[in-house]
Amino acid sequence: MIKLFKQKNKKSGFTLVETLIALSIFSVSIIAMMSILGSGIANTNYAKNKIAASYLAQEGIEYVRNIRDNDVLYTSATGKNWATFRDASIASITPPAPTSLNFNRTIQKIIVNPDEVKISSTVSWTQGSGPFSITFSENLFNWVE
Repeated sequence: MIKLFKQKNKKSGFTLVETLIALSIFSVSIIAMMSILGSGIANTNYAKNKIAASYLAQEGIEYVRNIRDNDVLYTSATGKNWATFRDASIASITPPAPTSLNFNRTIQKIIVNPDEVKISSTVSWTQGSGPFSITFSENLFNWVE
């Protein structure tokens, strides 16, 4: 009876090799989950910055459109008109810089014809994996006769 008890006791425990294999499998699975979590956070930050950049680019277009509307609609009050807007320098129609230091916005104006101007608003930012940018453009017209 004593021999049976000793024989049963030898087979019931973990060996050192089994324990090391179990720990290595556990460690690899934890590292894989942490890697996936890290890339998920990076992707979330990219999406957040891209949405903010989209809003800033659209704000640039809206700002220039507002200047055009004020120049064309309130000619008697401002002393400006479509020709003044069309020929204005970029500096005079550029909106204030974004409040976030992470974003940089530039406005470009191309005169397509005497009654049409193409406005492009580009917002760029730098994130961990490199530089990114987004550009919105719109054609503005002289809609007042």
